[in-house]
Amino acid sequence: MIRVEGITAFVAIVESGSVSEAARRLRLSKSVVSERLAELEKSLGGLLLHRTTRKLTLTEDGTAFLERATRIVQEIEEATAEMAVRRGTLSGPLRIAAPVTFGRMHLGPALYPFLAEHPEIQLVLDIDDRRVDVSSEGYDAVVRHGPIVDSRLVVWKLSRSRRLLVASPDYLGRHGVPKTLADLDDHKGIFYTNRGVADWRFQTPDGAIVVRASQAVGMNNGDMIRDAAAAGLGIALLPAFIAGPAISAGQLQEIDVGYRPEAEFIYMAHPEGRNPSAKLRAVADHLRRTFGDPPYWDPAG
Repeated sequence: MIRVEGITAFVAIVESGSVSEAARRLRLSKSVVSERLAELEKSLGGLLLHRTTRKLTLTEDGTAFLERATRIVQEIEEATAEMAVRRGTLSGPLRIAAPVTFGRMHLGPALYPFLAEHPEIQLVLDIDDRRVDVSSEGYDAVVRHGPIVDSRLVVWKLSRSRRLLVASPDYLGRHGVPKTLADLDDHKGIFYTNRGVADWRFQTPDGAIVVRASQAVGMNNGDMIRDAAAAGLGIALLPAFIAGPAISAGQLQEIDVGYRPEAEFIYMAHPEGRNPSAKLRAVADHLRRTFGDPPYWDPAG
């Protein structure tokens, strides 16, 4: 007899790339996941995966079985979600990835009341500034600041996010306050390395203008970029939710060069081809209401 648990284990292994990652995703031990895969293969009468010490690859039978197996898992997830809605409850596992600073400052505090209201949701919130692969790493969704260009994802806007050009009063006292975009050429910048490019983009009536200042330091975390700017190392372009408190405290000063930085948004994205669950839609709706428009952390946005 073919068991649903075995099909779920097989799909999780293929999507995550390993038994250990599938076990983490399913919150089971590696041995249980391996046993479920073995039982499925025995029931089907053939191997679905080639196993080596380095990697797992699909067999011909595995490739043929995967599409329908994935559809079965999705149908079960959707049916379970529909039953939860019919009962008036939201329940089950939900795994979301989010950036460190926004997750700590705003996403977590926004989610806690929602989780208290829906105690049967089992949320795993992974906070990390790296760009995760939502599908292969087993996430239901990812929350991100800035554009998401992955065509495999369906993107929902949660909130606007204004960005501010800032530096410390000490730095501006030593190097002067830039008044135009051209003035930025004479200054040092602190850049977010996860973007892959060291530049700033501004909105003008003629379209976007890209400015590439000399790099003083590159970092992959917004809190550290804020602190480096406050220490007088250079100019930084930061989201208002990071820069705002430091500006209010006098540690940073906003710089006006005649044009505003390109607008960005806080997004949630989920894998294309997989209908989002009722609980994921409920989370997105709750976050939109909580963040507001303009967002509560930046009334001027």
